Amino acid sequence: MKTTIETFYKAFNELDAETMASCYHDDIVFEDPAFGVLKGERAKNMWRMLCKSQQGKSFKVVSSNIMAETHQGSAHWEAFYTFSKTGRKVHNTIEATFEFKDGKIIKHTDVFNLHKWSKQALGFKGLLLGGTNFFKTKLQAQTNAMLDKFEQHHKK
Repeated sequence: MKTTIETFYKAFNELDAETMASCYHDDIVFEDPAFGVLKGERAKNMWRMLCKSQQGKSFKVVSSNIMAETHQGSAHWEAFYTFSKTGRKVHNTIEATFEFKDGKIIKHTDVFNLHKWSKQALGFKGLLLGGTNFFKTKLQAQTNAMLDKFEQHHKK
């Protein structure tokens, strides 16, 4: 299963969303502070949207400490990119946990410091509001609205 995680992050660094999606079980449950809980095709579409948004930009993913057993695994990964809404540089540090079923990732949880991310992405406003539940709720509403729009324009 370690190979599955390595494939996932190599594909992410190459912005290859289809390979990333192929690592996921059809019943995938993804969760992180920015999107909340996403299931099934919607979780796969989040990666499609993120990869598409970074095409031609300075984007890099570095993964390390990848560990996996038969049913679970973990990884540390870091993303380096420019936040499109503000033009600010972001270096996000994430801890990921995975559960596997039928040789694929069925549960993927990313944990990162949302306040630290918001300070980098949004500057002073992120410094003031980034640690609040209000901010987290508003951010999840915005990211899910972007995903809704992406899915409307990219129906298979």
